[in-house]
Amino acid sequence: MVRLNRIYTRTGDAGDTGLVDGSRVSKADARIAAIGDIDETNCAIGVAVATLDDGPEREMLARMQNELFDLGADLATPGDDFALSDMVLRIVPAQVARLEQEIDRMNEALAPLTSFILPGGLPAAAQLHLARAVARRAERTVVAAATAMPINPQAIAYINRLSDHLFVLARLINAQAAGDVTWRPGATRG
Repeated sequence: MVRLNRIYTRTGDAGDTGLVDGSRVSKADARIAAIGDIDETNCAIGVAVATLDDGPEREMLARMQNELFDLGADLATPGDDFALSDMVLRIVPAQVARLEQEIDRMNEALAPLTSFILPGGLPAAAQLHLARAVARRAERTVVAAATAMPINPQAIAYINRLSDHLFVLARLINAQAAGDVTWRPGATRG
């Protein structure tokens, strides 16, 4: 259990921050940038959750938000041992597989894509599209960090599937109304 008595510690005033193993790195480090983008993804999902009523969509997103904290902890743990452990949080294949199963289940209820999708539609779907775009940026940042240091391959797979999940969930929510907002190539050229 985490217990925070104070929000500020002053330990980062020199521009560095602590990792899980106690080491300190610059706040400009690629690992910290990736953790920050994962946090922003979590916040964007939180905004989408706030637009939804109770139900399975909200439950899926709440689970993802918790897993994004696990992902942040994974990224904040240096080293190249990505094995499951009681002492170290790592994203595991089962978490990626669950996202894939949920994507497949949701996709079964949707018509095949015939065009690119514009972000929009119902407010919840629009928020999910924004969260998807933020997740895609987080994925790029995690992949960039992986070029400089060992990063759990399952962490990369998870953030990739998460953005796919958010895309399909946005489509599913829009299917409850007028459907997808589709791109019409060159429609405004006159």
